[in-house]
Amino acid sequence: MDPIGSSCYNLHVEENANLEEDEGDKFAEIIVSVRSLSKYEGRSFKSMLPQVAGAAIAASFHFVVGVSLAYSAILIPHLNTNFTNQTSDDIIATKTETSWIASSTVLVSPIGGITGGFLMDSVGRLNTLKLAAIPSIIGWITIATANNVPMLIIGRVLTGLGSSWGTSPAIVYITEIARVDARGSLISFSPAYASLGMMVAFLKGYFLSWRTVAWLCLIYSILPIILIQFFIKESPPWLVAKGRVEEAAKSLNWINKNQPHPDQRPESLAELHLQLLQKEHQLKMEEESRKGTGFIQKCKLFLKPTGYKPLLLLFALFFFQQFSGIYIMLFYSITFFKETGSAMDGYLASVLIGTIRFLMSCINTYMLKTFHRRPLIVVSGVSMAICMVTSGFFTKWIHEGTTTHTWVPTLLILVYVITTMIGLLPIPWTMTAELFPIEIRGVAHSIAYSAANLLMFASVQMFYTLQDWFGGIVGLQWFFAVVSVMASIYTFIFLPETHGKKLSEITNYFATSGGLYLCSEERNKKKSNKKTPKIVSRVPQQIIKSNTQTEKLLNRA
Repeated sequence: MDPIGSSCYNLHVEENANLEEDEGDKFAEIIVSVRSLSKYEGRSFKSMLPQVAGAAIAASFHFVVGVSLAYSAILIPHLNTNFTNQTSDDIIATKTETSWIASSTVLVSPIGGITGGFLMDSVGRLNTLKLAAIPSIIGWITIATANNVPMLIIGRVLTGLGSSWGTSPAIVYITEIARVDARGSLISFSPAYASLGMMVAFLKGYFLSWRTVAWLCLIYSILPIILIQFFIKESPPWLVAKGRVEEAAKSLNWINKNQPHPDQRPESLAELHLQLLQKEHQLKMEEESRKGTGFIQKCKLFLKPTGYKPLLLLFALFFFQQFSGIYIMLFYSITFFKETGSAMDGYLASVLIGTIRFLMSCINTYMLKTFHRRPLIVVSGVSMAICMVTSGFFTKWIHEGTTTHTWVPTLLILVYVITTMIGLLPIPWTMTAELFPIEIRGVAHSIAYSAANLLMFASVQMFYTLQDWFGGIVGLQWFFAVVSVMASIYTFIFLPETHGKKLSEITNYFATSGGLYLCSEERNKKKSNKKTPKIVSRVPQQIIKSNTQTEKLLNRA
């Protein structure tokens, strides 16, 4: 799971977190309101068609995002005289320049994420997606017509900005229109599209020139905007928040057009939804008026153990993730395969990598919901190390001419990709939503996400430097193995288990522990067990009280 996929997962986690931790009567009223309406919703596929169509179209921009992430792998070999026969039309780039071409699209991600958030709140979810196409289109045209390295870097920066603007709005939109029980499934469209885009990028790079692939990306950037413009409608919660109630009503009528009419109710399901959205907005405005902006208070919360401990913990975990070779393998896959002495064509091997990532992304959500986080990362790190150590030895023997088993590094790298998807790639991204208290979760998630992208930029940028430091591709693979083992050790000692834990229990761990999870696990289990009955005893009273208020709201004619 990449940043894209993790964003989907994080929104689902945050939604559940909010339902669990906010103990105010007003928010509980909203919870029960949604549950009250759920009983009126149809369960047939026909009733879900508008939501499925909305999710599929809104997430379709993730396809070109996936292409953008994988594009450097098919571009860089054509810029290097070691791998291709240059013609008068080709651009020759140094190692430093190619590292900038690969990493520049990541460098802009934090800026794009912040500005995209403001755009999403000011102009709407779907309009932000439309705006994302502008830098994406300009970027791909710049790349396709480039005649020097600076043009390629500028094009990559622009496509990276478009990717940043086009990811979160789609996920937020899906979260806001989807039925509660189908939300997790519908948001999975986004990482699936991105993984499919990576696979298609590698496949096209095998058959087509890098300029042709760039031109084709114009279609991938424009088509989602056409579909959005003519086939789906803006998010009702956002429209209500902006006071555009009539448009919100039209949007809700479209989303619920196949829903049966609620039994014993004069209003349609869309009308009931609109009433509750207006009530929710009113309660939020009252809450903001009472509490104020709270900016200074949020800053102070980062000085508490529940703020700085998880932030430092995640920074270290992301460091191990990025320098274990996971994203270097993606951005330089073809170059990496060729330098290991693999007999398989680098482009074909990259197609296999893209296919594996796509298939693993499809089963990744199941793994995260079923297995504990710590064992997954430990197994992932150790398995990655075994693959890299063995591949390093075979690469050394191939270069020395002592073995003819050139297929072995290819096989081991493919297995390495599978093992990364087990734990060390997806879990650090998902933990950005799990480890922080609700008061600062949004801000903390943005900080952690930005730090992770800066580390990704550093690792991708340093590919050739790391090769020089460790004596070539053999030493680099062994370096990846060492970092992978360190990630497993670090996880075993420091990382708390979050699977199946209430977010209040995770927050309590950081408030009371000394930082070594290995020494405090049993103690925190006992404390969590003592506090659980109090939480359980309060919730039913809230639900009873809120349910009464909700029924009054629904019974108004």
